Amino acid sequence: MPQRYQPPPYPPPDWHPQGRTPQYAPPPGPPPDYTGPQQSHVTFTSSSTPSTSTTSTAPQNPHNWQSIPDTSLLPPPPALQNDHSPTANASASEGEKAFRWCLANPLHRPVPLTPSQSAATRAGDVDLLPPANFAGSVSSIHRGRLVVRSNAGCQDSCLQTALPLYSALVDSPLRTGSERTVYFELKVLGVGEETFEEAEAGVAIGFLARPFPEWRLPGWQRGSLGVHGDDGRRYVNDDFGGTDFTTSFRKGETVGLGMRFTPPPPAYDDGGGVGQGGMDVEIFFTREGKKVEGWDLHEEMDERKEGGVVGLEGEMDLFGAVGVFGAVEVEVVLRREEWLWKG
Repeated sequence: MPQRYQPPPYPPPDWHPQGRTPQYAPPPGPPPDYTGPQQSHVTFTSSSTPSTSTTSTAPQNPHNWQSIPDTSLLPPPPALQNDHSPTANASASEGEKAFRWCLANPLHRPVPLTPSQSAATRAGDVDLLPPANFAGSVSSIHRGRLVVRSNAGCQDSCLQTALPLYSALVDSPLRTGSERTVYFELKVLGVGEETFEEAEAGVAIGFLARPFPEWRLPGWQRGSLGVHGDDGRRYVNDDFGGTDFTTSFRKGETVGLGMRFTPPPPAYDDGGGVGQGGMDVEIFFTREGKKVEGWDLHEEMDERKEGGVVGLEGEMDLFGAVGVFGAVEVEVVLRREEWLWKG
């Protein structure tokens, strides 16, 4: 009897259940735009030793607005300038009087020095001249070291060296090609009593170009700068409140002030000689012979300071200045050999 037909155990190739779509196997290989997983994966060598390889893309450069700027090379912001001093302030009428005086008395041109005067200036063997309104005395311990004593009723007074400590015709780096530093010190022996509101006495150390109104402290008018011991502020052609700088001068301590004039860089068209630009001028302040503070003369200034730093840039003769008011006693040290600061 013939054997009965048995269907195969699987459906025909083109058969699919009703209501279903045919299923197809995916083509071999990844899609055309596939780049693989963006993470580490492990592969095995033929020796069955695992090794790790990392697949990563190069980081994209950030946009400029995303970058953090490097401010280390930028100049420091200008120091805060004040409208008045917390310790002592001259009257507005005195300031107006001094301003008009300066308008009527322009700065002097540099004056040639004799060889003996130049040598005395270099050594610090110069006298200190008190103004007509000064109430007190100036005595000499020896050449280049003097004692200034002012009375309790002494009004603002500015004592000046008899000879310039900086001669524009002799010391200018534009002439010599070398830097020049001028400096002197004060030893504070005594300053009148102070209250919480106003100082009864004070002393200032500074430099100035002549002529200068002698009833004003150094730094208050054009062609002058100074550091004031009553409020610790520095003044450059500033009859307002000065700029925060240091602490008040203390009895028994020695303070000093210097100006360093540096020649401009060589110009390309003069064979390597001194350039014709303006000089760099640094002012520095010392306590007990150590440099503790300083500033650049050409820093940003308040627009109220009419005239700017004219007279202080090395183009004029500069004299040492000591300002006092009230009962003050200080030693003025002009001789280099006796400075606590050794440069």
